[in-house]
Amino acid sequence: MNKDTSREERLAAKLRENLRKRKAQSRGAAQQDDQPSDLSKTPKDS
Repeated sequence: MNKDTSREERLAAKLRENLRKRKAQSRGAAQQDDQPSDLSKTPKDS
């Protein structure tokens, strides 16, 4: 049963890590939507 507990703990940790990554990505995407990227405004002659 100790093996099952350790597996559950590992899975829970991975789920939390994945959730944090997805939240960070969605925050980045939201910020990107609000502000135009610098790449789109680069001058053509430089």
